[in-house]
Amino acid sequence: MYSGTTFRVKSGRLMGVHQKIDRIARRDLAKHIPKRSIFPSEHQILHFEGLNGPDGIKRKSPARDEPWHYIDPHNPGDHELRDMMEDHLHNLVDSLVDDNRERAAFEAAWLAHAITDGLTPAHHYPLEEKLEELRDGEGIETRISAKDKLLLPGKTLRQRLRNNWEFWGAKGVMTTHLAFELGIATTIAGQRLPDTAPDGNELVRVKDEGFLPLFDEALGRVADLRLYEEFYRDGWTRRLARDTKNSLIPEISKTVCLAWYAAYEIASEKRRKR
Repeated sequence: MYSGTTFRVKSGRLMGVHQKIDRIARRDLAKHIPKRSIFPSEHQILHFEGLNGPDGIKRKSPARDEPWHYIDPHNPGDHELRDMMEDHLHNLVDSLVDDNRERAAFEAAWLAHAITDGLTPAHHYPLEEKLEELRDGEGIETRISAKDKLLLPGKTLRQRLRNNWEFWGAKGVMTTHLAFELGIATTIAGQRLPDTAPDGNELVRVKDEGFLPLFDEALGRVADLRLYEEFYRDGWTRRLARDTKNSLIPEISKTVCLAWYAAYEIASEKRRKR
């Protein structure tokens, strides 16, 4: 999802979708935790988006410790992103228990970023497999420079041109991805969104069952909307804009809030037992 240009820390405060979701989720979380709590503030969390977020890593050091936030919504065995979210949630709990506000803000932001990307339809496309195909079998870890990320190789000039057109041309792999995410950013900019706060049943469930079962349910609901398929076929339509505003963004915001709430509850219980 779009988080700004990543050229500066405050990039994306207006158009950044990640930042908007973080703000919504933090305000929803405030309804369910004490006003003076151990959880980092909205301002502290937003510091670790944009330039200081996962998207900033992509620009600073391509393919080096770069988070890969893609997931197959139809494959329960696709654990890479799920494991990443679990790690961030675990670290967030530890930071809250230790009252390490800066680390907690970092973990909260990066956890939210992973969740948001995981529930973004464009991130359900099998990009890693497609890149390996276009790069003649080379893995994504071989893209160690900005040039490697922007230009695709080929054994002949004709093959290079064909590969780059398939990636960057009209309805190309990355062109479609970027256009979809920019469309979401444009659609919700300045918009008042429907209520996104989790209900009481969801709060009880995330405490009893953990976060991942609720994430998987949200993932299934997002996949069922088939928004990316519609965008590829028809471009940005009124129905797509409506579903983005009324279904997709509220679903993502609620799921981020649930993850943060789960971390807060676990940390609070651990602090009480100390």
